[in-house]
Amino acid sequence: MDYLRSLGSAAASSILHKSGLTLPFSLGERIGDLGIWTLHDATRREDGSPATVFTFDASQHRNALPLAKNAVRKLRTLRHPDVLKFLDAVETDSNIYIVTERVRPLAKAMSNWATKSDKERQEWLVWGLHRISVALAFINESAASTHGAIRVDSVLISPSGEWKLGGFELLSNPKDDAAVLYNMGSLLPDANVYCSPEVRKASYTVLKDHDPAVADAYALGILINSVFNPTFPVPPTTQPPHPQIPANARGSIPAPIFAHYKRLLNPSPKVRLTPKGFLELGMDEATGFFARNPLVRVCDGLDNFAVASDADKNELVRTLRESMNSFPQEFNAHRVLPSLVSALEFGGANAAALLPLVLAIGKLEPPESKDARWLAAVVKLFASADRGTRMALLEHMPEYADRLDQRTVAEKIWPHLQTGFADTVAVIREATVRSVILISAKLGDRILNNDLLRHLAKAQLDPEPSIRTNTCILLGRLAPTLGYNTKRKVLVPAFARATKDQFVHARVAGVKAFAAAVDAGCFDIEAVAERVLPAVAACLVDKEKLVRDEAFTAVAAFIKRLEAHAATMPETVLQPEGAPAVGATAYSSGPSTTSEALVNSATGAAGALAGWAISSLGKKLAAGDLVSAMETASALVASPPLDRPMSAPPPPASSSSGSGLNGSVSAVKPPLASPALSTVSAFAGNGAPRPSKAKGLQLGASKKPAASLAAQIAAAEDDDPVDDGAIEDAWGGDLMDVQADQDDWSECHSRAALFPRS
Repeated sequence: MDYLRSLGSAAASSILHKSGLTLPFSLGERIGDLGIWTLHDATRREDGSPATVFTFDASQHRNALPLAKNAVRKLRTLRHPDVLKFLDAVETDSNIYIVTERVRPLAKAMSNWATKSDKERQEWLVWGLHRISVALAFINESAASTHGAIRVDSVLISPSGEWKLGGFELLSNPKDDAAVLYNMGSLLPDANVYCSPEVRKASYTVLKDHDPAVADAYALGILINSVFNPTFPVPPTTQPPHPQIPANARGSIPAPIFAHYKRLLNPSPKVRLTPKGFLELGMDEATGFFARNPLVRVCDGLDNFAVASDADKNELVRTLRESMNSFPQEFNAHRVLPSLVSALEFGGANAAALLPLVLAIGKLEPPESKDARWLAAVVKLFASADRGTRMALLEHMPEYADRLDQRTVAEKIWPHLQTGFADTVAVIREATVRSVILISAKLGDRILNNDLLRHLAKAQLDPEPSIRTNTCILLGRLAPTLGYNTKRKVLVPAFARATKDQFVHARVAGVKAFAAAVDAGCFDIEAVAERVLPAVAACLVDKEKLVRDEAFTAVAAFIKRLEAHAATMPETVLQPEGAPAVGATAYSSGPSTTSEALVNSATGAAGALAGWAISSLGKKLAAGDLVSAMETASALVASPPLDRPMSAPPPPASSSSGSGLNGSVSAVKPPLASPALSTVSAFAGNGAPRPSKAKGLQLGASKKPAASLAAQIAAAEDDDPVDDGAIEDAWGGDLMDVQADQDDWSECHSRAALFPRS
């Protein structure tokens, strides 16, 4: 069958090529024959939109050429939502081409609906008959015309599943001199099957004496029987003597319709029910078979949504929410979705209620779909100040985030999304934090490493514990994507802050974030040992078992990683004794008079450390005070542990000097020959002894030298350039004041940006 269709399309294209005619469309697959027409799928050249082409070949239907021309003329001038939409037409001496919206024959659509449930199929058929009745009422009443060819072949199905009325070959107005119905009605194929009894008895000219609706009403009754009972023959009332329709002939026709169906087939045109009367009975609010149809109600609500009351709008939303899954997919995608998007573009209080419906239908469209109008409407809603709308956008972001491109996120979504971090409503702030991870991959480096981190720094101090917890979780998930300097400066302070949170789950999140970041390679091995491990170790004795368990698991993983790294390290970086130290060649040629020359042995290293401590302290003291302090210290070391009376003579100065100062530094004499000690010599420059001003070792001396020493040491510590505050703040300036942007931990990027990312 596909092969034959391709042959038909090739033949049509060949005919067009030979005729030298350039059409505003390209023919596609041949659908089939429909009366005097041949249908093809087509594509419009100007915009690539899908279309359907009705082709008439005058060489095959020479007598029907006036009917084809009448169809072009009437379809071009008749505009109605339930009438086939005309796009273009091309006429030649031998061919006529009518370009319409993309449609398919009703007969083919009905075969697809045969697999549906009886309820779904019946609802679709009743809805379709409603659309045809509306179109006929418009033609008979407003246009004062008779269609004259109502049958299955005259009904086309749009992509949304809506029934469209076509087949305007016989459409005529009794007052029109060029009317073809009254003179050529019998030229249409199978005209005698669908004609009314009065036409069968006389001819089509008799219709000029009756209401324009009588012929169409009778044909509408036959159409009802054809769609509900496709295997049934034409009702016997069409043949003389036109008997009444028995009750057992109802078949699948719904009972509420069957009674009115018989009135449509009344042999007498004067008492026959018109399409308009049939429509009014069906739309009765109490007993109407059209009014109770969910598809009819939804279409009516969508068409009048802009002017409907709030109660009617809420009723429509409720109906869609409850019945949308039972509607045909093409109906939702091509009929419901465009109407909802139009309503959504106007915003208002109903946007929050309509958004879930739009997303539920829109996500079913293929990602490559070109019709992204619904997505553009959703993006536009981010500029709305209505909290209900913003909350709906954030809650349903998983349903459309994957369809957003990077430019849309950076330019149209992020500027409005970031305002949610500072919203006064906690629910909005939390939803904003939770939504960031969905679009983080589409945020640029500037937003990710600067703007976003500034907001997250403040979110870590949010009064709501759930927001602080989610902020830490978000940072943990974003860690692998952050820049090198951002990881080094931000992650440890941020996660460490979470481990000290009062909320237990925030502390758990901090520990897990550390573990995840280490596992993802966000920290150097030195940072794991020096910064990460100490921060997590404090949680090993947390008051909550949940935190302790996570901390022990994380620490065990860190230790295992550190052990694996330590196994690859050399045993020592120290050189063997006697070997020149690497990088110390300039000091090895002369005698070892500095502390650096003694680090080749354990004793030398200890002596060097002692010499450094004495030298650094000696630089802080006056010369006289240093001698007094050192002699006092020697006396304290040499004296026995027992207390002695103040009147007891002090021990000999020689023993104190030998066992105190000289004895304590005998192992490190070279370092003690440093300039720090030469400044406190008790001798004058000419070699003669100079009286010492120190009174620490004299009997009559005051007891203040020891206290003076302590005061001097304290003063020396006060002069030390290391700040006590820096010891209390383990991260120094890495942590920021989240109340001031210039002090937050994300501010580091202004400095880190000077260095290229490795």
